[in-house]
Amino acid sequence: MSIKLPKIFLDSGDPEETKKAKSLLGFLDGQTTNPSLVAKNPEVQAYLAKGNKLKEDELLNMYRQIIEQINKEIAGPISVETYADWHTTAEEMLAQAKEMNTWGRNIYIKFPTVPEGLKAANEFVKGGGKVNMTLVFDQNQAAAVYAATLPTFQPAFVSPFIGRWDDRGFRGLDLVRNILKMYRSFDTKRNEHKKHVEVLGASIRSMEHFYASIFLGADIVTIPMSIIREWVEQERWVPDEKYRIDTEGLHALIYKELPYHDDYTQYQVVKEEGSLLDEGLNKFVNDWNSLLDK
Repeated sequence: MSIKLPKIFLDSGDPEETKKAKSLLGFLDGQTTNPSLVAKNPEVQAYLAKGNKLKEDELLNMYRQIIEQINKEIAGPISVETYADWHTTAEEMLAQAKEMNTWGRNIYIKFPTVPEGLKAANEFVKGGGKVNMTLVFDQNQAAAVYAATLPTFQPAFVSPFIGRWDDRGFRGLDLVRNILKMYRSFDTKRNEHKKHVEVLGASIRSMEHFYASIFLGADIVTIPMSIIREWVEQERWVPDEKYRIDTEGLHALIYKELPYHDDYTQYQVVKEEGSLLDEGLNKFVNDWNSLLDK
C-alpha cells in the first residue's frame, strides 16, 4: 500500500525562500504566512535594525508587497492572516479580509478560530472567499470550523498546531489524527463524499512531525525552509504502511466523540487565560505590534 503525498506548502514570509523551496523541490503547492513570519522577513528586520518603526498602513503595505512577490512565484494557495485579538469583531476581520483578498490570484484568508473569527469566516465563504482557519488546538474548534465553512465554494483549510502541544508535553500529532477521524465521521453522518475542509498540518517542528503528518493522511503540510532542506537531503522519502510514529515521553490527546451540528455556534469556543489558543493569539498580536510605531 502506498501513502499519498499531501500538498506541500512553505511556511514563510520571505519570497526569497519561496524561490529556494521551488528550486530545491521542483514544485511548491502553496505558502502560508502569518504576523510572526512577516516580522522575521529580512527586509522588515533590516528596516527595524535602523531604529525605524512602521505605521499600520505602512506595515500592511509591506505585507502586501511580500504577498505580491510570492504570488509571482506560485499559482497555489497563499494564506494571509488578518490582525485579530480577543476584542476584534467579525466585521473588522471581514474588512481586512476583503482588502487582503485582492493581493493575489489564490488568496486564502487566515481567521483565528475564535468566536468572532468563525463568524467572519462563515460570512466570507458565503461570498465566495477562501479561508484557512488557524490556531486550532482541539476537536471542538475543528468541529466549529467544519460547520462554519459548510457554505464554502472551495475547500476550506483547518490548521491544527502540532508543535505547540508538544511544547506542553502532549502529542500534537494526535490532534491531526483526531480531527481527520472526526471529519470522516461528520462526512458519513451527512452522507457526503467530497471534502469541504482539508486538514493542514501546521506548527511542524521536526522530520517526525512531517513524516507522521503524511502517514496520518493530512491533506496538506506546511513546513519551514529547514524541513524542506532536510527532506531533500533525505531524498524526499515518503513513509509507507510500516512507518511507526515516535512520540515517546508525550501524553496522548484522547479522541472525543462530538455530536454533529450544522450550526457552528453549537460548538462553544471560549477564552481561557493561558490556554494554547490564548497564548497563540497573543503571540501573533505581540509580534505584529512590535513592528508598529504606537
